[in-house]
Amino acid sequence: MPLQESVSHHAAEPHGSGLATKLNWLRAGILGANDGIVSTAGLVVGIAAATTDKSTILVAGVAGLAAGAVSMALGEYVSVSAQRDTERAALRTERRELAAMPEAELAELTGLLEGKGLSNATARSAAEELTARNALRAHAEIELGIDPTELANPWVAALSSAVAFTLGALAPLLMIVLVAEPVRIPVTFVAVLLALAATGSVGARLGGARRGRAVGRVVLGGALAMAATYGLGAAFGVAI
Repeated sequence: MPLQESVSHHAAEPHGSGLATKLNWLRAGILGANDGIVSTAGLVVGIAAATTDKSTILVAGVAGLAAGAVSMALGEYVSVSAQRDTERAALRTERRELAAMPEAELAELTGLLEGKGLSNATARSAAEELTARNALRAHAEIELGIDPTELANPWVAALSSAVAFTLGALAPLLMIVLVAEPVRIPVTFVAVLLALAATGSVGARLGGARRGRAVGRVVLGGALAMAATYGLGAAFGVAI
């Protein structure tokens, strides 16, 4: 691989947006699904402990699913919108600096490439070539860690979060209303733990974490949540 091409590849690789962005979205989706499973399971198990009326359980579960999905979507929209605004502001500043003091920016880019281990001569040559190709993109990726062609999209984030939460919530909700009353709660309990184990396993794989520990955390957390709401529902005999 030619030297300049190698430098360009090396500079872009830490922020390589393609695979990294997809993995980040997938990881966020798994977390959203996990949240949907735990919160909805805790709600419907608590309700089922208080009453055997299927309509009451279903209405409460659907209401919890809708509220959770909307809350997740709004939270993601606000968070990602703030991130996108920050990225756009940084790019505007960088664009102004490139127009006002191109030599200083070239020197800055050279220094950044030197910090990656290149000699001064090689870094200067690479900086000049990258600037000639697309100065803003070079500074955005190397200096700011931003790919200007793939800024965060708040609408996609909101929709993804809502869908992930909904899919996760459907597992306990369907189990609690479709299974016969005598075994409704234990079957839901087991199904929820299996679903949590699956999401925990996938999340650990994406994050490069130890699978057993990650699965153990989410399964234990889900079990405690359901046990707590079941205990409250059984004790008070009212919808929680």
